[in-house]
Amino acid sequence: MTDSYKHKGLRKKLVEQIKSKGITDQNVLAAIEKVPRHFFMDSSFVEIAYQDKPFPIGEGQTISQPYTVAFQSELLKIKKGDKVLEVGTGSGYQSCILLEMGAKVFTIERIKALYQKTKVLLPQMGYNPKMFFGDGYKGLSAYAPFDKIIVTAGAPLVPEELLQQLMIGGIMVIPVGANDLQTMILINKTAIDVYDKKEMGAFRFVPLLEDKHFD
Repeated sequence: MTDSYKHKGLRKKLVEQIKSKGITDQNVLAAIEKVPRHFFMDSSFVEIAYQDKPFPIGEGQTISQPYTVAFQSELLKIKKGDKVLEVGTGSGYQSCILLEMGAKVFTIERIKALYQKTKVLLPQMGYNPKMFFGDGYKGLSAYAPFDKIIVTAGAPLVPEELLQQLMIGGIMVIPVGANDLQTMILINKTAIDVYDKKEMGAFRFVPLLEDKHFD
């Protein structure tokens, strides 16, 4: 796994591109500049790893567009030591961005092949989130409450179990929509069962899978 001067230079350009689209959180931008995105992609994609686009990672899933990762991360307002639940580990790229921002990351993935691949890759890169194989709709009640929750796949609705696992004063960011176009929802939990919800624009995500039978 090589992270060359060329790769670092491409990341600097990517950061400038993301800034031009409105991302201002320096913590987010520094994390995007530091995490080697090409490590999460097949070698054939290395040359295009730093384009601001999503790319396939197998199993019908994608590594999210860097701007989308930055947008969701900025909405979370991560503070050092925040306990964050990520629903949909996928490639592991978003987990690494959150770790670079100082979060303690708990991440859950329901596609076994992706879970197994990422569980090996991330420690090789020096990143060690707490990783779980399971149904993201259920969250991780044993480790709740969480300061922040991020969902990285399109959900038809906001899962009630995730809302319950968010601490009062906490923030959830989730793309919601039954079709291939979702609305990013920013949720602030202001009291027990009291939520302030804001729509933050349209995005495209792969669907959040709900399946009781794991492969």
